[in-house]
Amino acid sequence: MPLHRGVKRNHPDELRDILARNLRLLRAERSLSQEDLALESGINRTYVSDVERGLRNISIDNLSRLAKALGVAPWQLLSEIKDS
Repeated sequence: MPLHRGVKRNHPDELRDILARNLRLLRAERSLSQEDLALESGINRTYVSDVERGLRNISIDNLSRLAKALGVAPWQLLSEIKDS
């Protein structure tokens, strides 16, 4: 098997899972499709999909782009949202 340096993950990561949940939740609250969010943030739709499934090790730059498109601070995408 060849050595692969792709960005897809092969181990669990709690912070990535929190980001994935928050991104899906905030996008849904704003009635945005993945395509809409991708266009607003300047990020490819398949990349957005991978982030929402916890498969991407997202850069700070892309985290910032997604947060701006959703109208939140970047740290809010990484903080556990408590059910009220």
